[in-house]
Order: sequence, then C-alpha cells, then structure tokens
Amino acid sequence: MTIKLLIADDHEVARAGVKELVAGKEIEVVGEASSGNEAVRLAAQMHPDVVLLDVRMADGDGLTALGRIRFDQTKLPILMYSAYENPTCIARSYALDAHGYVLKSDNGKKLLNAIRTVAGGKTLWTREGLRRITGALATPRLKNDVAVPLTLRESEVLRQLALGLTNKEIGLSLHISHETVKEHVQHILRKIRVADRTQAAVWAVRNGLF
Repeated sequence: MTIKLLIADDHEVARAGVKELVAGKEIEVVGEASSGNEAVRLAAQMHPDVVLLDVRMADGDGLTALGRIRFDQTKLPILMYSAYENPTCIARSYALDAHGYVLKSDNGKKLLNAIRTVAGGKTLWTREGLRRITGALATPRLKNDVAVPLTLRESEVLRQLALGLTNKEIGLSLHISHETVKEHVQHILRKIRVADRTQAAVWAVRNGLF
C-alpha cells in the first residue's frame, strides 16, 4: 500500500532531499509546504497518511502547526523533523500528540522506517527517549479557578520559550537584552511553579495558552 506523505519544511533543498529519499519506495509525496500555515492548509486538503513537519519555519512554526492540525485531525500521524535535539521542542511535540521526533542528521534508513512506523499506527516514543523530558511531562494542569498573573512581556517570552528558542534568540526576537530575558524567564518559572524552561513550555501547552 502506498503511503501518502506531506512534507513541510521552509528549505527547498531539505524537501528535495526527502523526495529523493522516498523516490521508488512505497511512499508518494502528495504535497509540499514551505510554512506552518501552508502545512495546516495542505493537511486538510490533501488527506495525507503521514505529515513530516519541520519544527522551525517561517509564517507559522511547526509546533504551532502541529497543534492546529491535531485540533482537526486527532489521529493523523505527524512526525516532527528538526536539525536540533532540543528537549523543549521534544517535550512540546509529545504534549501535542506528535507521533515522533526525528532529526535531520539521522540517516535515510531511519527516516524511512519512521515514516513507515507511524503510517502503521504506531509512535516512535520510547521510554529511553522520553527520559530526558519526564520531569516536564509531569507538570500539572492549571485549575480553572486559578489565574496566573503573567505580564504581557512575560507572556511573549513564554511563547518564544515554548518554541524552543534560546535566551539569546528570544532577546533578538523581542528586541530586549539577554539579561532581561533571563529575568523574565525566572519570573515565569516562579509564577507558574515549575522547575525549568522545558516544564514551562509543556505547562503552556497543557493549559491551552498556545
């Protein structure tokens, strides 16, 4: 049976590489997206069997796209695809019900096996692979009657943090200093009562802030 694959990556060379990898296999590329927003639209239009979704993209990042696609298609196998083994991105991918997280540095055979595995209804998550984010996944949900008084700037920092950005990247994005970002992150962790930025990212997802 042919597996219909949607590739979402903002780099044309990366998309071409995946297409070349699956050529001649039982995998047919039915669509290509260069942004998160386009990935959401094509996932609804093309009805793929698997979505290979880059984590960082322009015009709607991959993790936000994952949440939007999952809202409408709860069972669609989605593989997050990244150049970075970022614990925050991995934790958020898991919390948003991705079927797995694969690295662009992985060999072609591993990517092909990953596509076939999730197309068959299985996930790539393993106990060993989740060990690094176990603490984050234990973060509590917010009670309905509890308000967390984050400032507008803290909310902006939390949103960037949940995308897996470093303090330096957040500072550049928001036009504030690295030290200011560090202060905001510490205030956020204290207010939402979590231990680190990975837990903060998962907390944000699980409490519907993204």
